Amino acid sequence: MDRRSFFKWTSLLVGLPFIGRFAGAAPPRIEYKDFKKEADISVVYHCDFPQEPRFRAMLGNIGNHLSVYNNDPFKIKIVVVAHGPGVKFFMKDLTGSPWESEPINVEELYRMEKDLTIYGVEYYICNITLTRLRLDPNKLHEFTKIVPSGVGAIGELQARGYGYIKVQ
Repeated sequence: MDRRSFFKWTSLLVGLPFIGRFAGAAPPRIEYKDFKKEADISVVYHCDFPQEPRFRAMLGNIGNHLSVYNNDPFKIKIVVVAHGPGVKFFMKDLTGSPWESEPINVEELYRMEKDLTIYGVEYYICNITLTRLRLDPNKLHEFTKIVPSGVGAIGELQARGYGYIKVQ
């Protein structure tokens, strides 16, 4: 089995309720001490903006970035850190949030994000944003992870050798 197939099957297995996180449960919380540089090319994409077209462009850039390295997660590691309005793109349901009246295609974005996890892309969500905006962490996608602070995570990842990218 090649690496791509391995990660595709691993991603599918992790998504099963009896192996992965139970439906409706909050994402795991991770601490900065758990951050590791897993590939020579490691980058963090910063998502703190509210525009859906810009977010879609970022996901497209991530896909292109992966393709340069043949989608091999042993060659490139990509982490997306979301805080502020960027968190809305990782929620299953926007009801009760500041963005509940926005016409965001949550299902399509979910598929796009989930597809990238097959290649090792991780999504870190800011706990400060969740707390300040009183967002329910159970509404986050199952493949996300909660970090103490979004900007803190970005700084920590950069200190560990991750390059910084922000889509304009």
